[in-house]
Amino acid sequence: MISEKELKNLISQVLQGMSEDKPEIKEVEEKIEKIIINSDLVKDVKDITEIDLREVIEVKNPVNREEYLKYKRKTPARIGISRAGTRYTTNTMLRFRADHASAQDAVFTDVSSEFLEKNNLFTIQTKCQSKDEYITRPDLGRRLSEDGIKTLKEKCKMNPTVEVFVADGLSSTAIEANIEDILPALLNGLKSYGIDCGTPFFLKYGRVAAADEVSEVLGATVTCVLIGERPGLATAESMSAYITYNAYVGMPEAKRTVVSNIHEKGTPAPEAGAHVAHIIKKVLEAKASGQDLKL
Repeated sequence: MISEKELKNLISQVLQGMSEDKPEIKEVEEKIEKIIINSDLVKDVKDITEIDLREVIEVKNPVNREEYLKYKRKTPARIGISRAGTRYTTNTMLRFRADHASAQDAVFTDVSSEFLEKNNLFTIQTKCQSKDEYITRPDLGRRLSEDGIKTLKEKCKMNPTVEVFVADGLSSTAIEANIEDILPALLNGLKSYGIDCGTPFFLKYGRVAAADEVSEVLGATVTCVLIGERPGLATAESMSAYITYNAYVGMPEAKRTVVSNIHEKGTPAPEAGAHVAHIIKKVLEAKASGQDLKL
């Protein structure tokens, strides 16, 4: 366990580095992290988010516990929590804050380059230059950068029947949790139907409507973007598939077909991949998507 003297020395170094704007700050932070990770404090800490809230009732002495659980298992909503007077109990509050932190991490972290390389996805970017700009300027997240357009033309198959690509959206966590299972299932499903597919890639800082410009640039008949959903307190790993027939920049949102809640506790990724492939087949047959498609 870290001693009080060691901790004081480290904090002193950090404060000194901050006041003088020295590059040693990062080195000191790494030392602190290393000491904390190796300390006995961390060894006994359990990940509170590993507990499935649908199997937990915190209400003291419920009249009918099994009936309560039956309803809890039907929803990820926070029901059956407990209070101490007007306040939440400690466990309820800790779980709330842990889930909130997971949601924030999902939004503000980036999909790792190692993950993208492992899944053979090259990267292009929208007109957003940072995560902050992505969040505050949705319009820029709907348009591709000039370099991105150039890269697509160089690396992607032109005029495919279906173009499938991945975008981080509002949850990088969702991408890393699902793409390894959904993308192969989706591409194999399309192949089994004899449908011609383009070259998959990853779009950084991408919004759903960026698929419209992708469609115009590559000449795709159908575009399908696998994108991270806005995370909530139930899960930070949920993603969606937005499918559009003959997309064009500025098209109405009602023209899109969407499969949402793709995650472990919703529609599992492998199953979702097969389902999305089937829907794309229907879109091609009907030559329509969104409200114009009758499934």
